[in-house]
Amino acid sequence: MPILNQLITTILPFIPKTIVGQVAKKYIAGVHLSDGVRVAKNLNGNGMKTTMDLLGEDVKSAGEAELIKNGIISIIQSIKENKLDSNVSVKPTQLGLKIDKELGYLNLKKIIEEAGRLGNFVRIDMEDASTTDDTLAMYRRLCSDGFKNIGVVIQSYMHRSEADVRALVKNRTNIRLCKGIYNELPSIAYKKKQEIRDNFLKLLKIIIENGSYAGIATHDDYLIDHAYEIVQKYGLGKQQYEFQMLLGVREKRRNSIVSDGHNLRVYIPFGEQWYAYSMRRLKENPHMAWYITKAFFVH
Repeated sequence: MPILNQLITTILPFIPKTIVGQVAKKYIAGVHLSDGVRVAKNLNGNGMKTTMDLLGEDVKSAGEAELIKNGIISIIQSIKENKLDSNVSVKPTQLGLKIDKELGYLNLKKIIEEAGRLGNFVRIDMEDASTTDDTLAMYRRLCSDGFKNIGVVIQSYMHRSEADVRALVKNRTNIRLCKGIYNELPSIAYKKKQEIRDNFLKLLKIIIENGSYAGIATHDDYLIDHAYEIVQKYGLGKQQYEFQMLLGVREKRRNSIVSDGHNLRVYIPFGEQWYAYSMRRLKENPHMAWYITKAFFVH
């Protein structure tokens, strides 16, 4: 199977953009802000919260970072105007973190200020391991500046995550817990499926036991079922946690989580960078890439 996965990854760049788009459209709201708003309204109407995510990361210029900052501020304003039950997620590298840390911080601060003014919340996303320290330092600086409408992401496959969580819960940090998707070295990340699962559940218990808000971000039935048990064991109210899923993924299970009485948030990616985003995600997910490869040869 690894050989097949490698072959699929090699073939992907040669598959027409239109075919990639046909498969990806289930997982991406579209190109424009209006597409994200439309999808968010529909999900809100079905009892689900949302997070809107403007695609793009690791920008190369301050001008590009400025455009993305303004785009995210427009999302926050549109959420207010359309009375959506939604917030936003941002990647530090799309705001200039790798160009200049101060530039990235100031861009992020502007977004959080506008979100605060409009009564909204900003999730600071976690990227590859090279950015973890800087991302958490950015979060701590924002907290010291008095911002409270922010949260972070922790990836359970990282060896360091337990220490990070234990430090974060001291301040009741709002934490989105996920497995992690970047291809990290075995020296810093767990690689075995059950190891990642076990650490996820260990971290979730630490988050809950210390009174932090838990965003339980997973599509894994094993983790969802165990999270149900943890929620029940600790007698959590709906204001203390939520489940989170990506747009277009495990929709039947998503609906059942809502039917079972839990809060659920759907991440809605959109924007002009949909193709680059899709290709990166497909390379990380050969199973989905296989469907596109088959579509290419059947087309």
